[in-house]
Amino acid sequence: MSIPAGKLPNRCATARPRGGPTIKKDLNDAADAVEKASNSRVFVATARTGFAVSGVLHVLIGVIAIQLAFGESKDADKGGAMSQLSAQPAGSVLLWVGAAACLALGLWQLSEVVFGYRELEKKKKLGRKLSAAGQGAVFFALAFWFASYAVGKRKESSESSSGTSAKIMEMPGGSVILLLVGVGISVTGVVFVIRGIMRSFAKVLSLPASRPLRRGTLVLGVVGYVAKGASLALVGVLVIVTTLQSDPEKSTGLDGALKAVREQPYGVYLLTAVGIGLGCYGLYMIAKSRFVKMK
Repeated sequence: MSIPAGKLPNRCATARPRGGPTIKKDLNDAADAVEKASNSRVFVATARTGFAVSGVLHVLIGVIAIQLAFGESKDADKGGAMSQLSAQPAGSVLLWVGAAACLALGLWQLSEVVFGYRELEKKKKLGRKLSAAGQGAVFFALAFWFASYAVGKRKESSESSSGTSAKIMEMPGGSVILLLVGVGISVTGVVFVIRGIMRSFAKVLSLPASRPLRRGTLVLGVVGYVAKGASLALVGVLVIVTTLQSDPEKSTGLDGALKAVREQPYGVYLLTAVGIGLGCYGLYMIAKSRFVKMK
């Protein structure tokens, strides 16, 4: 059977080259699949638990800071708080739950970095993604800490901080690196204070209709963010000062910063106030586990 001239099938015209819009569609489909997985009930519930776990840690740090103000010698940082958790009945189980919850929350933040905020304009999108990346890094680190304590591979936190600072100082340009770290921590602290005062943290919350509960959550957030920011700023300043003095052994993280506060005039009252503030931040994080928007 012959085919009339001009009626030959144009195979080149019917073949659709793979590229451009097709690749974009595949990426969007992949993003939708990841977003769907990250919004599953089990994953979201586990990730919310990460906020609650972080809140419990901050409450414990606040309690330890208050005890430190009145003379008890304990590590007033995450290491000290995890030691408190591990000493409880079923402490190992609590630590593994904390590791899993923080890992899930870190993964959720990572999914936001890669696939989230697609509806925002470029400038706002970049800011949100950077914020999610920073929070993700924090929760991945927390997951590692929890797992380390669960398997028993832990050090005194002050020794770990000072040892890390000393090793960095020995590197080429190590003092510059430590100064930048100190500045970065201090700037982060200032950002926390500003977020607290401006109440910008509330943008990620679906606040309850109850006026007392809504107001209580906001008060905890304001006080908590300011106290957390002040603590971070103190840590950053301590890193800068010990680096300039070429004495990294005194760079002992949050524990060292809070102990330095205790040695100041009216230090007992200042440290007590900081401890209460950190406790408020912890309670806010527990409230956040319930009210945070997780699309």
